[in-house]
Amino acid sequence: MELSERKKRILAAVVDEYIRTAEPVGSKAIAASGSLHCSSATIRNELAELVALGYLEQPHTSAGRVPTPLGYRMYVNELMEKQKLSLEETEEINRRLNQKLQELDDTISDVGRLASQLTDYPALAITAQSAVTVRRFDLIYVDANTFIIVLTLSNASARSKYVHLPVSVDQELVQRLSSLFNASFTNITEEAVTPVLIHTTERAADDRLGLTAVISSFLITELHEANTPTAFVTGENRLLSQPEFRDPDKAHKLMSYLSGGGYILPPSESMGAGTDEVRVLIGPENVAEELKDSSVVIASYDAGDNTRGLIGVVGPTRMDYSAVAAKLSFLAAGLSRRLGGGEAPPEGMHNKLIIKNPRDN
Repeated sequence: MELSERKKRILAAVVDEYIRTAEPVGSKAIAASGSLHCSSATIRNELAELVALGYLEQPHTSAGRVPTPLGYRMYVNELMEKQKLSLEETEEINRRLNQKLQELDDTISDVGRLASQLTDYPALAITAQSAVTVRRFDLIYVDANTFIIVLTLSNASARSKYVHLPVSVDQELVQRLSSLFNASFTNITEEAVTPVLIHTTERAADDRLGLTAVISSFLITELHEANTPTAFVTGENRLLSQPEFRDPDKAHKLMSYLSGGGYILPPSESMGAGTDEVRVLIGPENVAEELKDSSVVIASYDAGDNTRGLIGVVGPTRMDYSAVAAKLSFLAAGLSRRLGGGEAPPEGMHNKLIIKNPRDN
């Protein structure tokens, strides 16, 4: 059912007031604002219809109304005013961003800490490079029972493994495997390291000792680790200042999930957003059960060298979405400009707000 303009204005007024006070909102409070030019009786009737339609709920018979996830979604999609940061706020974020990058060597954990400080919510920061592959294999023969595997990765890092064998191996086999791995296993993803490829290499090397399997296993392990995004969570204790998390069990459940490295997006989606997107997930739209009573706002940024990053905050559904989105967007744009070489956005500009609905999954 399409909501009338009056219902939309009343719903927006309820959400704004509930965000401000964290208390159920009654018709008198809305009428007292004077912005709707409606009687209390008319407002009561509209509130009752909004409850029946699922946009509001009434915790107790005599209480006011509070928004439901559906009500928040309507608010985020259509009703809230997109905020622009003040000149003082943009200068403060730029000052603190420059300070963090200079003092703390651009670490992602400090990006999350800054996001948490700016929004007063727990924050999570993730950076992941485009698919890391092996550029070069070096198999170093030590003696008849020992050799060393050295992988040089496309992200300029190196991984090594000291292999001690219970059987003797000749140097010629190690050299042959080094050539075959450099020919067939470089510049390919973890998924491309298939049993067929491993078996073909084993036969080509005439490897009857299982060295191909040892090298392949190490390769797969290191590629998986190199391609797994690292998440840094900070500010979990900020939840305790929110009325919704005065229940110790509820707060502990969410704080434990965040501290344990739980994703605020499904791992498969973590790097999916473009650099001009801010995403909002409200209550039950979140995949993780621990986040079903919370909302998540996420912005993405360009970290340079084919590296993407996400910064997000987690808070109650009674979140000031517009203010949070504006701050995260400006922070992401600043990071893209400093780390990825992007152009500065116009003053007050915020990123495109992308709406995530449960049916999209």
